[in-house]
Amino acid sequence: MAKIVIIDDEPNIVELVVTACRELGHETFPFVNSSKALDQLEVIAPQLVISDIKMDKVDGFEVLRRVHGALDNCHVILMTGYGNEEIAEKAIGEGARYYIRKPFKISEMQARVRHTIEFSETAKERDTLKKVVKRASNPDNIIGTSPKMDEVYHLIRKVADTDSTILIQGESGTGKELVARALHYNSSRQHQPFVAINCSALPENLLESELFGHKKGSFTGAVADKAGLFEEAERGTIFLDEVNSMAVPLQTKLLRVLQERQLRRVGDTKTVPINVRVLAATNEGLLEKVKDGKFREDLYYRLAVIPIELPPLRDRVEDIPLLVHHFLKKNAGMNPPDKIDAKALETLQCYHWPGNVRELENAIERASALCDDNLIRVQDLPPLVLKQAGSHTPSDTPGTMPIGKKLDDFIRDQERRFIEESIKHNGGNREKAAKMLGISMATLYRKLETTRAVKVK
Repeated sequence: MAKIVIIDDEPNIVELVVTACRELGHETFPFVNSSKALDQLEVIAPQLVISDIKMDKVDGFEVLRRVHGALDNCHVILMTGYGNEEIAEKAIGEGARYYIRKPFKISEMQARVRHTIEFSETAKERDTLKKVVKRASNPDNIIGTSPKMDEVYHLIRKVADTDSTILIQGESGTGKELVARALHYNSSRQHQPFVAINCSALPENLLESELFGHKKGSFTGAVADKAGLFEEAERGTIFLDEVNSMAVPLQTKLLRVLQERQLRRVGDTKTVPINVRVLAATNEGLLEKVKDGKFREDLYYRLAVIPIELPPLRDRVEDIPLLVHHFLKKNAGMNPPDKIDAKALETLQCYHWPGNVRELENAIERASALCDDNLIRVQDLPPLVLKQAGSHTPSDTPGTMPIGKKLDDFIRDQERRFIEESIKHNGGNREKAAKMLGISMATLYRKLETTRAVKVK
């Protein structure tokens, strides 16, 4: 959810834009007085300002200048009912992200808002990630020690520093973009742009323009030449998320770009050479779409030079304790991360997780907010988790402990298994494991010796 400031001295226009933005789930701050809006800019700290150009108090160009002078990572969309080509060129030339003529369709406004926010978030993430390249995108930071995840780590390390096109396949929420970032930031292109776009977020004509750019006058609203995302990613990496949603005509144009390593902007006759590594992701089986005639077979083989398959969480329930530990630590800040009781952890392992790791993270965040005494109990878990888990018994669910065992013994066994898995995850390096667990080496050795002694008894 983004904060969006809306400025127009016509209340009906403000109301229309507010409706468009709220339908997308964003928080809106409407103003019919441009001076008051500018006074509140730094207090609100929006990610986007949508402003009329012709207003009595302060015009849209002054709003644009004030936004750029006061706020980082804030974009501006300008709109007007009195525009001409000269004003449009000035708007884009001075840094407006988009220029929209009134009257406009709500769908048009929503498409522009959606892409502007996505572009802003990608740019912000890129700036942050550049400062922590290796640490933030190390494959070791993708959580899991299951055999299936070991295969993923092996592939990432093996192919990261190549220029091969890679297709990342997996259900929604399995971490496809995290893998894409790991591939980029562990390659020789790591200091160049990483540009991500969700191919399902824009209609075909807008997506083509965003990917390949356009020539001034090539379509209504093309008021200036514009470079596409492929050009923005020059010498770096472009990540095409949900490439399965791309329309067939656009697939043909993408195939040509991959084959020829050059592109032609919409409405242009000249070609532009590109040096970009392409990573793509799909949450559907592309071969099935090929059989149905909804995806080009030749494009599939161009994209899937090296396929990486991410397993759903239900196929690696042994990773749930590690993931829970990670999310607890992430939510707790400086507080100890061990805040979940054994029964709650067992319940989490009984659920099928259709939303995968993303759903688990949301569940832990929710439970952390609702729990008492810094301890997550079964009743703190989401209703859907409780409903499905209630239909299973511990004995028929992999990775769980049977009822009837003493709680102290259960916790001690879980602790030992968790420590051993952490050591295994760090390639047998106990010092790294201790650091990951947030304990000293002495504590790690003591816990290992204690649990072994109890086990021998």
